[in-house]
Amino acid sequence: MTALTDAEFANLLAFRTELRRFDHWSEEQAKRVGLTHMQHQLLLAIRGHSDPRGPTIGDLADYLQLRHHSAVELANRVEAGGWAQRRRDAKDARVVRLTLTDKGIGVIESLAELHVAELARLTPMLDRVAHIGGDAHVTSAI
Repeated sequence: MTALTDAEFANLLAFRTELRRFDHWSEEQAKRVGLTHMQHQLLLAIRGHSDPRGPTIGDLADYLQLRHHSAVELANRVEAGGWAQRRRDAKDARVVRLTLTDKGIGVIESLAELHVAELARLTPMLDRVAHIGGDAHVTSAI
């Protein structure tokens, strides 16, 4: 492995700084629509889940890197806010899945639109970081 250059370290710093700024900006956008940062993440996990029946609490815990009971509490809060609802799986009643309500769909779609635009703004910086010293460096350096 070759040593990184000063410019590559500067690009890594820029990446980490922008990542934190993006996360803070994202948290502020969630607050503006009445969600916590984690509630926003949960709604995104529900909407982005590939199974149209909705994710299970276990799926959500995995996506959000939470313990099962923490995902349950988070799901309780978004359900109480009217953004999501629990449903029993039609094939296995022991399985509970979460789906978005109309309110949840509206909120996550508006937040996603803002986030996609912000990510587009960050694309040039992300491209610079992606090309630091070859693929082997990006994974290990970040």
